Amino acid sequence: MITRRHYSRFMIVAVVCLSLLASVAPMAFAADFTGQTVTSVSVSGNTNVPADQIMAAVKVKAGDKYDLEKIKLDMQAIYDLGQFLDVSVNFTPVPEGVKVVYTVLENPVWKDVVFKGNTVVTSDKLRSMITLKKGSVTNTRTLSANIQEIRKYYHDQGYILAKVTDVATSPEGVLTITLNEGMLEDIVIKGHEKTKEFVISRELYQVEKGKPFNINKVKRSVQRVYNLGYFEDVNMKLVPGRDPNAVVLELTITEQKTGTFSIGAGYSESDGMVGILGLGDKNFRGIGDQVNVQLEFGGKANDGNNYSLSYVRPWLDAKQTSLGLNIYDMTNRYDDYDDNGDYFSTYDRNRKGWDITLGRPTGEYIQNYLTFKQRKDTYVEHVDGMDLKGAPTSEYTNYLADNFGQTNSLTLARIYDSRDNVFNPTVGSRVSLTAEFAGKAFGGDFDFNKYTIEDRNYWKVGPDHVIALRVTGGYADGKMPESGRFSVGGSDTLRGYEDDQFNGDKMLAASVEYRFPIAKKVQGVVFSDIGNAWENEGYKLNDLKVGVGVGVRVQTPIGPIRLDVAKGDEGTRTHFSFGGQF
Repeated sequence: MITRRHYSRFMIVAVVCLSLLASVAPMAFAADFTGQTVTSVSVSGNTNVPADQIMAAVKVKAGDKYDLEKIKLDMQAIYDLGQFLDVSVNFTPVPEGVKVVYTVLENPVWKDVVFKGNTVVTSDKLRSMITLKKGSVTNTRTLSANIQEIRKYYHDQGYILAKVTDVATSPEGVLTITLNEGMLEDIVIKGHEKTKEFVISRELYQVEKGKPFNINKVKRSVQRVYNLGYFEDVNMKLVPGRDPNAVVLELTITEQKTGTFSIGAGYSESDGMVGILGLGDKNFRGIGDQVNVQLEFGGKANDGNNYSLSYVRPWLDAKQTSLGLNIYDMTNRYDDYDDNGDYFSTYDRNRKGWDITLGRPTGEYIQNYLTFKQRKDTYVEHVDGMDLKGAPTSEYTNYLADNFGQTNSLTLARIYDSRDNVFNPTVGSRVSLTAEFAGKAFGGDFDFNKYTIEDRNYWKVGPDHVIALRVTGGYADGKMPESGRFSVGGSDTLRGYEDDQFNGDKMLAASVEYRFPIAKKVQGVVFSDIGNAWENEGYKLNDLKVGVGVGVRVQTPIGPIRLDVAKGDEGTRTHFSFGGQF
């Protein structure tokens, strides 16, 4: 008498993963073999899978007592090999006991794989994740693991809606895997009033309606919108679309004031009382252009014509070409000091010129700039101390010729910037390489080459705590005016020292800050700076100046304000400045 026990399993692809479900056919007994001895155990029905490979999964052996539960476990173990569509068992009674024969129905022999529905990942890439051997029996366990690997790869790339919707094998052994990569059905922008919608939508160029949805590209696009500086907040929300595997991206914008108007006055012993009038908008007319005008009046040196104008258009064309223009004509009174910091002259100095900058990105994080500058520095009038037009000592005989005249230069810059927030970064880095070339080939009075490298890095060490590090190096050669030399000292480079206290044709500087929140829009800072500049000599690592201190950063309607107190080699200094931190 023969009694058959059946195991069969069907492969089902669910919404998020491929599952293999087993079902046990009802077992009918024609005889009860309880207490009988198993006289032999064998396998039948296999043509491509070796019998010894199947039998290695079987625990019931000849000589064992008949145990139905153990036989069930053996059937499951055979099926779990992944190479069979069906497993059954036959029992044949003999005088000595009972023979056990496991009968298998093999899966199709796998010959090729075809992918459908993939647009962002190539079939060759997907095929490389299928580890089945051509010409062998399809192993559903291996295939299930491969499907999971495909899904994981999609998700790692940011395609979080991607899924495998169907897996089928033809009689010819061709495996067809169908994918649904998930679609971005629409983009909805809300909350903007002044800002034109195209100014926002052009920053979303990485995400397109009707294309597969990528969460990484969406997050980066939201960062780009926020980094424009026009908005107090940018919130992202995903709403289910009309299609089952589609979403709608909703961006809710909270605008902030971008226009500035300032009026003020300042006093210095060298220049006297100076009035300042400023007007600007970094989102002019809501189209994203930046305009700034500054006028200065009064002052001992000012003839009433001091002005500076700047204009930036961030998008000229579809390639994101940017244009920047600066025009200025400023006359101010200067106190000049020698290399030892000793005063030697006071005079009125005029700087007049313009520069134009073209920029274009290379990829998402790299920006390239080309700047042509024309600047003329003029010695206007002697006020006090040494009259440099008739310098009595050989040391200053050529001072005017060496430091006053026209500089025409071409500057190339390449910047890599992966910071999450350009105004208050918490992660990422910014690396800039700059080379300025000035020479008589451009029609100027000075001939020099100037190179600068800067590296900034940011690490989040808590929910709102950040460590920031900046390292800067510079080198120049040739005939360069004092105004073009590297300068170190003050709030932007070396706190605890006078502004631009150290000058030269070589420089090194580094700063590290620990930033932590104090209150809303108020941040505390503990920092240390190190650096120096050298003229006509090498870099001297044993001659680096050090400053340490604490500071406060406050976000205001007119922009960020910085207040730092630092101790240097010559005592403690307080630095007050406007503008963002590095």
